[in-house]
Amino acid sequence: MFYSIRWRLLFSFVVVIGVALGMAAFFASRAANTEIEQFQDRTETQRSERLQAMLARQYAESQGWQEAQSMLEQIGELYSQRVIVVNRGGQVVADSRRVLVGRFMVSSVKSDRRLVVVGPGGNLGTMLVNPEPLPGEPEVPPVEVESNMPSINRIFIWSGILAGGVAVILTLFLSRHILAPVESLSRAARALAGGDFSRRVNVRSKDEVSELARTFNIMADELARTEEIRSSLVADVAHELRTPLSNVRGYLEAIKDGVVSPDEATLDSMHEEVLLLTRLIDDLQELALAESGQLTLHIQPCDLADLARKAVVSIQPQADAKGIKLHMYATSEMLIHADPGRIGQVIRNLLVNASNYTPSGGAIRVVVNRRGDDVWVIVEDTGGGIPNEELPYVFERFYRVDRSRSRATGGVGLGLTIARRLVEAHGGRIMVSSQNGKGSAFTFTIPAGTDTEARDISAQQVP
Repeated sequence: MFYSIRWRLLFSFVVVIGVALGMAAFFASRAANTEIEQFQDRTETQRSERLQAMLARQYAESQGWQEAQSMLEQIGELYSQRVIVVNRGGQVVADSRRVLVGRFMVSSVKSDRRLVVVGPGGNLGTMLVNPEPLPGEPEVPPVEVESNMPSINRIFIWSGILAGGVAVILTLFLSRHILAPVESLSRAARALAGGDFSRRVNVRSKDEVSELARTFNIMADELARTEEIRSSLVADVAHELRTPLSNVRGYLEAIKDGVVSPDEATLDSMHEEVLLLTRLIDDLQELALAESGQLTLHIQPCDLADLARKAVVSIQPQADAKGIKLHMYATSEMLIHADPGRIGQVIRNLLVNASNYTPSGGAIRVVVNRRGDDVWVIVEDTGGGIPNEELPYVFERFYRVDRSRSRATGGVGLGLTIARRLVEAHGGRIMVSSQNGKGSAFTFTIPAGTDTEARDISAQQVP
């Protein structure tokens, strides 16, 4: 509990507020003390000057110091100060404590203030405020003057306590409001860890915590999609493996029971099923390597136009069997840095996919060109096209636009996925565009590299 962010925030705020209030109280107390001392000093100075003027006036009226004693006694009781008046001969003529009257004062005696009383005849004497006791004079304890500082300090203390209490209450309230999204995010993370991929966090603001919540939601979407793909992959692999295995098992059981003889036609059928299983396993292994980043590429200079021609030649028998015309347009030479086997595999996959979905009498066109820093390969067909709502999914595993097509004509749905992974492994990208009833166009790009040479396009049809 005490290790939570809320309590740490509370402790931090209390410490910061306490230090801030302590420093503010310290400097305010020092400033107030200085101001009070200066005010008291000014007040004492003014009081002494008024008393000096009163003594001079009284001396002028009585022509002597006869009335000075009673005046000083009143002043001493009123202001709790000791005041002594010494005439020009150094004799004490008035003492607010009645102790030193008639005695002679030493001029070196220290006092808080020493003021000369000046009258019409000039220097009349000297007034001493709070002088030091003379030798032999009985000591009288000083009168304690009440100070305003204790009350001021109490005000600062109670103000600090009140401000600290308000700060604690506000911190508890604000920390709960601020940390509510974090707690919600924590609950959603625990639910996600428990397998609930539907849990999301509500985003209500635009601060850093909300940005974290949005990132969490994106991560949750990706995890949900990955889990869905994983589940679909297991089901799809099981489905794709079940049919050829069931066929082989059926043939073997029929041969074992004597229903079917192991002639050449039967063995050929079983061989085709085994080849289909082998291709499927090889494709899955290659796809797993590409997606995990462990696919080995043998990068070297190669002619992309030549790779495209060889891919077209390899698909020519299949196209001729269906009455499909193949056309290729490329430069005489276009060098790139790539793995020639993998890039040739990408082009063959695209051509096989185009041949499978192009009807008899259609055409397939292959264009190799350079645009800017990239080399482009376009494989166009005149098939039935792909619906717009299906386009985002054509590169996913085991996906077939026409689910009713057999594996013999439509493949297992891994060719385009492998093609995308191989292109991305070369730092390129692959795209698809289509129109219903008019055909599709698959385009992939490969960075040209520093040694790529591109010459003017010249139409060249492969015979």
